[in-house]
Amino acid sequence: MELNSIKPAAGAKRERRRVGRGIGSGLGKTAGRGHKGQKSRAGGFHKVGFEGGQMPMQRRLPKRGFKSQTLKFNAEVSLSALDKLGLAEVDMLALKQAGLVGQLTKVVKVIKSGEIKSAIKLAGIGATAGAKAAIEAAGGSVA
Repeated sequence: MELNSIKPAAGAKRERRRVGRGIGSGLGKTAGRGHKGQKSRAGGFHKVGFEGGQMPMQRRLPKRGFKSQTLKFNAEVSLSALDKLGLAEVDMLALKQAGLVGQLTKVVKVIKSGEIKSAIKLAGIGATAGAKAAIEAAGGSVA
């Protein structure tokens, strides 16, 4: 291979379409825009979603749902996950290091899912009524 023989791959480069350059080019006269109408005119276009004055689709359909932006700061931890952790005292830092909650989490709540056998002490973490009863029955405490 020589520097003077390097070429792009076949079909990699395409010539740009030159419109409005006479009848012989095949794209003369109306330049591929058809006859009359808004789309044929210079600067004649409408906003996205415009349906010619008809009520647009995004306004015809009902609004539904809501996604809370504060949910990313809340997390839930199950009793079985705490049991697997195997720590005597559990706080927010321990849960983050174990990867049970995300790094952005500010509020954690223990839910009654699964069962707990070891006694653990919760510090700075909330618990549902059922989870609190299960932790205290296992000999632990919720601060």
